[in-house]
Amino acid sequence: MATALEPIRLPDPAWQNAEVRSALRDRDVAAVFRWVQHHSGASQARIATQVGMTQSRVNEIINGRREVVRLDVFERIADGLNMPNDARRLLGLAPQRESRAPGAAFDLAAFPEIVRVYSDQASAAAEIQRTARSATELDVLAVRGLGLLALRDSLLRPHLDRDGDEPPRLRVLLLAPDSPALIRRAAEIGESPESLSGGVRLAEARLRELAEIGRVEVYRYRTLPVWRVIRLDKTLYVSAFDTDREGHESATYKVLATPYGPLYRGWRRMFDAMVDDAVRVI
Repeated sequence: MATALEPIRLPDPAWQNAEVRSALRDRDVAAVFRWVQHHSGASQARIATQVGMTQSRVNEIINGRREVVRLDVFERIADGLNMPNDARRLLGLAPQRESRAPGAAFDLAAFPEIVRVYSDQASAAAEIQRTARSATELDVLAVRGLGLLALRDSLLRPHLDRDGDEPPRLRVLLLAPDSPALIRRAAEIGESPESLSGGVRLAEARLRELAEIGRVEVYRYRTLPVWRVIRLDKTLYVSAFDTDREGHESATYKVLATPYGPLYRGWRRMFDAMVDDAVRVI
């Protein structure tokens, strides 16, 4: 019987199966761990030892009570399971022992950032809430943010007060209620400017309540809203505002930080630039 210290090595063909390749693209670590158990007979304790986790953490992941989101943890898992380079690429990681000369070309398809697409926010809600429970940093770019943060039953609000644990740092960008961009956005969705601006002000008032229990920054931006962004540590959920559609109604893309991919970095850079140009109100 193999000990917990014995390395886990699956034959390369085991990583070529369509089921495990799909799990790798989705960064579904629970499915990957189950696959490794099935094909190697490795116990949870042995997997935990090889990937640098506790057995209880591995058990939580396998049973869907915890999700892996940090890039360094994905690296540890890939190294601990001795994944071949093809499997590492599907997981969004750089191949081992690969050096890239300055200016050298690479295939972005080898570093997938968009790992899942949902038809709308409601379809992604359960996963977003599960990720939010353990996130230490939250960034939100919205128009008024009522459905995301401001109401008692909003998507993220229940996960910001953690019963004595330190709450996450929260930064929120809302559309300035006195801006020409708000008037235009109201016309696009068939709502009065007074109603839309009132929603923004209500959201700000409710976010002041959160500021009493944690680190909360709220800013007003004045440009026409295009992207709706939720960042939970190293994971982004991105949708778009259209001329006749709210952000929560559009397709929602799950985007993960990868070593070379431009999307996560680009959206985060955009958010930081908007904060720099915005007016802080909380």
